Formats: sequence, structure tokens, C-alpha cells
Amino acid sequence: MKDKNDPQNILVSVVMGSDSDLPVMSEATKILEEFGIGYELILTSAHRAPERTAKFASEAKNKGIKIIIAGAGAAAHLAGVIASHTPLPVIGVPIDATALKGLDALLATVQMPGGIPVATMAIGKAGAKNAALFAVRMLALSDKALADKLDAYILQMAQEVESKQEKLK
Repeated sequence: MKDKNDPQNILVSVVMGSDSDLPVMSEATKILEEFGIGYELILTSAHRAPERTAKFASEAKNKGIKIIIAGAGAAAHLAGVIASHTPLPVIGVPIDATALKGLDALLATVQMPGGIPVATMAIGKAGAKNAALFAVRMLALSDKALADKLDAYILQMAQEVESKQEKLK
């Protein structure tokens, strides 16, 4: 069995624009842990540390990273800046960090120019969870054991709905 914490087995970078984003982005790490997918946490900023962000993004593929999940609030250019420096798939998670309740982050993340794709999830914790599940789905395309775990996870969700329905009767 692979050690998910071995640097050679880290497949996903979970990137945050601020340490205050951790409560939201931990929803992504919970899913990655549940599926046994190695990940790293990276703190960088498109605005406050642009060179650091560009260096991280341009080196991620050579480190063996397969997918980048980037969460940011406010102007939320992090996912787009990362996507402009890497050929890897980037999944953006808009975070509610301003009086606009995350709408500004959503628009900044989803409205990318042609040629710089960023898959964009919902605002907040649900978006972070779905970003990780989307990463699992991509990785499961070439990993039968992971695909089997994903099938079981999906079946479990359906069974939970059935169970809740029975309790309503």
C-alpha cells in the first residue's frame, strides 16, 4: 500500500490564498484523506506573493502533482494565476471573504479568458468538498482501486438518502 504522505505519492496540491481559508479548504483535505489520496497544503497569494505563486505553479507538474485545488476569496485571482503557469488541471474554490459573500470570488474564479481553464466549484465548504471529489473522479479514470472506492462512496450517499426517507415514514 502506498504511503499517502510520501512526497512521491502526493498527487494533489490544495492551495490557499490566506491561512484564514483553512476552515473552508479543510473540507477538501477531509475528502482526499477519506480516499487515501496524498496531498500537500500550500499557502501563497496571487497578489501578495506573485513570484512564489508562479514558482509553485510552474514546478508542480515536475513534483508529480496531478491536480491543483485553489481556494481564494475577495478578488480570487489565485486559481487563474496558477492555471496560467501550469498545464495541470486547476479547480477553483471561491471563498466568502468579503461583504459580497463570495460572489466577487466566484466571478473572479469562473470568468477566465479563453485558453486559461479553471474548473470552478460552489462558494465555500460545499465547493471545497466538491473540488476534492472532482479531483477523485479525475484520478479514478486511471486507478481501478480508486474508482471502486468512488463507486462505494456514491452508493453510500444514495443509501443515506434511502435511510433518511425511511425515518420520515
